[in-house]
Amino acid sequence: MIEGYDPYLVALSVVIASLGGYTGFSLTARIRSGPGANPRVLLSGAAGILAVGIWTMHFVGMMAAPLPADAVYLVLPTIISFLICALVVGVSLFFVSIGDPSPQRVVPSALLLGAGIASMHYVGMHGLAGSFGLTHDPALVALSVAIAIVAAYGGLRIFLARQDGLRLAISALAFGIAVSGMHYTAMLGMHVLPAGEGHHHQAAGLAASPQALAIVVAVLCFVVAAGFLLSLVPEPHRASKPASVMAEAAPALAPEPIIPPSPVQPVAPPPPEPPESIAPARVTAAPLGGIGQPPRIAAARLPLEGANGTHFIDAGDVRSVRADAHYTRVHDGTRERMCPWSISEAEAQLDPGRFIRVHRSHIVAIEHVTFVGKEGEGAVIELDGPSKPRVPVSRAKVAEVKARLGLRRPA
Repeated sequence: MIEGYDPYLVALSVVIASLGGYTGFSLTARIRSGPGANPRVLLSGAAGILAVGIWTMHFVGMMAAPLPADAVYLVLPTIISFLICALVVGVSLFFVSIGDPSPQRVVPSALLLGAGIASMHYVGMHGLAGSFGLTHDPALVALSVAIAIVAAYGGLRIFLARQDGLRLAISALAFGIAVSGMHYTAMLGMHVLPAGEGHHHQAAGLAASPQALAIVVAVLCFVVAAGFLLSLVPEPHRASKPASVMAEAAPALAPEPIIPPSPVQPVAPPPPEPPESIAPARVTAAPLGGIGQPPRIAAARLPLEGANGTHFIDAGDVRSVRADAHYTRVHDGTRERMCPWSISEAEAQLDPGRFIRVHRSHIVAIEHVTFVGKEGEGAVIELDGPSKPRVPVSRAKVAEVKARLGLRRPA
């Protein structure tokens, strides 16, 4: 049954599955990084685009198969096959989008998703009707289900690679090949028999011709492609910062006006006899909390908000902090997660001996810097960790950063 396939449609089916996988799992990854958008909207979009990608791949593969000329598709089983796919995809993505991606979450989700993909395939095959019979090889049925489960497990791990675009693209391509492999393995085990043999039923009820199905599939291909292109659009913070971020960042860039001059004036020495000025001592004390106040203790941990509550991360594990509207996103070297602090509050809470504000919207841990290079009028630094995040450095901060790294003496 595998002979006679249209190679162009086979290639298209792999591309559609890969694009759907990339888009769906990149949206799932954004759920874990904080409330940049409504998590329900992201989860619904991820489940929808991934289900459409898998379902469309299935029917592109069916169009590529050399089926009998009188074959039609029953509408009810065809719709049910899509609903099965959407349901199991949504449930699986929900379980891996909350909490830590532990094996206790991923393995059951992969089993559910793999079984759902296989069910979608065979329910869709049940909707194939005409004057012929169908039989399935049990060994190849079992193999196709196993491939679906393995593909699901690999796909559910994709969101961990969100910070690395190349690795995500490779993973999505592997997912598309695996899902397509499940389909064509199942088709290899399907045999078309003359009328009266095997599983056979006439087109009872509403049915769609292959031409009508081709129109629906073509529209869904455009939907998957559009979703993929939209997922490549940079997030708003990459292009320009909202006014709220600039407003809250401005106080941190201004001089430290913590101590008014009035308490110092009565103590100042008379002009004829200028001893050592009191001002330097006052400026030195200001960052420690101000005159008459105890020194500020640097935070040892940062709060991180997740779908199931608040987690905490040790300050020593933090690579960078990035402003995002009234909140920030903390990078631990693997991925970003949302912190309820503003960028100014984070700068005030973190140890200035370990952290430095390198940009109006970025703070980095100087001990984790592994690379610094020129970029435009400023610079860019790379931090250690699996994903090696990069952070821009404003022109005004380049000299200070290099001094902290021992590359030049401070002015």
